[in-house]
Amino acid sequence: MYKKLSSSQEIILDTKFCIYRMIVVHATKKEKRQLEVRIFFFLFLQCLKNSLMRQFDSQVNDFMDSLLEESGSLEPSPVSATPDLYCPFVHSELFEVNHIRTIYHMFIAVLILFILSTLVVDFIDEGRLVLDFDLLVYAFGKFPLVVCTWICMFLSVLLVPYNLFNLWCQSQSGSYSHHRLHSWLLGSVYLLYQALGLGFLPTYVAVTNSLPPASCFIITLEQVRLMMKAHSFIRENVPRVLTWAKDKKSPGPAVPQVSQYLYFLFAPTLIYRDHYPRNPVIRWSYVATKLLQVLGCMFYTYYVFVRLCIPQFRNISLQLFDLRAMVLCVFNSILPGVLILLLGFFAFLHCWLNAFAEMLRFADRMFYKDWWNSTSYANYYRTWNVVVHDWLFYYVYRDFLWMSQKRFRPAAMLCVFTLSAVVHEYILAICFGYFYPVLFCLFMCFGMLFNFIMHDQRKGPIWNIFMWTSIFLGQGVIICLYSQEWYARRYCPLKESSFLDVLKPRSWSCQSPDGRL
Repeated sequence: MYKKLSSSQEIILDTKFCIYRMIVVHATKKEKRQLEVRIFFFLFLQCLKNSLMRQFDSQVNDFMDSLLEESGSLEPSPVSATPDLYCPFVHSELFEVNHIRTIYHMFIAVLILFILSTLVVDFIDEGRLVLDFDLLVYAFGKFPLVVCTWICMFLSVLLVPYNLFNLWCQSQSGSYSHHRLHSWLLGSVYLLYQALGLGFLPTYVAVTNSLPPASCFIITLEQVRLMMKAHSFIRENVPRVLTWAKDKKSPGPAVPQVSQYLYFLFAPTLIYRDHYPRNPVIRWSYVATKLLQVLGCMFYTYYVFVRLCIPQFRNISLQLFDLRAMVLCVFNSILPGVLILLLGFFAFLHCWLNAFAEMLRFADRMFYKDWWNSTSYANYYRTWNVVVHDWLFYYVYRDFLWMSQKRFRPAAMLCVFTLSAVVHEYILAICFGYFYPVLFCLFMCFGMLFNFIMHDQRKGPIWNIFMWTSIFLGQGVIICLYSQEWYARRYCPLKESSFLDVLKPRSWSCQSPDGRL
């Protein structure tokens, strides 16, 4: 929208300026001087107007963000409830901007160089072109089991929470006696389903079948997503039924239809609404482009591991591990860590969510904001993943304040950080098959510290540089330590492992017969 407005203003300026020049050609010297003064003041006022409008727009956006963040009495509506309303999101067309598109082309060029480098090295070493993707095949192994597990999870989420909610609505409408007993009973069944049906069983399938990392990643991410979806559905609809039971202004409570709940389970949002803004048509070419970009990011990540990670950590495994090796490992891991971070952001938050939004004609596509321009970690956490942030803000932070009567805001923020850190670490622990809480410690220690040091009052480019530097170092630490632990558990397997051995990092004690790691 801003790009089109700027272009139209430039066209108006150019047109008016050309008209003035045509007049000047046929004017007298005095008239020329008067026209030149008028042109100067016109251009000056136009530039001043554009500058003031940009400043006003920026201040209004900052004010609304801070108002939404601090207010505890606003209705939780991060997603518009107006049906059949087309409201495109500017970031869905982000890569139409020439400067951003150039960066996108640079990443494609690096991918081409990765592919050529791999082919050339294979040709030199083997004397022929070797086109194998053993790492991808291994990472996505046992995929039929993953599909079956996902189908079971999805069907259970579709049937169990919705039917339990319907039974509870009937008990509230007067069909049953002992309303409170039925509420406690059905609530206990729902919590038991969340803990066992969605919490334990998928994890048990992944661990007992020793699923490889990417397959585990799919199951755990879908497990967490469906748990958050089910909670949002119950959390948004229960207050409406309680309000109806108190007032009874209508014949019965407003129970969502199965189609509305089914749409929500696929929609790229974690906040339930009966209706969402919808686009008029589906651009299937756009969907195909985004899915192909997701596939390209998978191959890009494969080449990052093959060319930058695996050779480095195979060599580290043959060296004496000391402080010098640790520092070199962290700094050598920064580049692949940052590439994996950006690829994950682009593949999931931009391509995958936009593809599903387009197929479902879901118009509210604020999946992320301009997190790369953040000068504070508080703003970075709000803008990196808006979908998850909305869920945490409305169902953890604000509900905590509601239960504590708005008296413990730092405790509410600590609760949000702890829950997010635990879930992230849980996903990595299941995917890698070991518990090594590097991400948890970084999130809870440095993440919390930077959140208070780099608050919203921090402005200026120096803070944005500091944020990017800390993100780079954090990614280097994560890639280095988790990769070392991965190789240590393969080079030093235990004949009889106990529960403490699972918790204790193997890279601290794994040594080869010559005293090296």
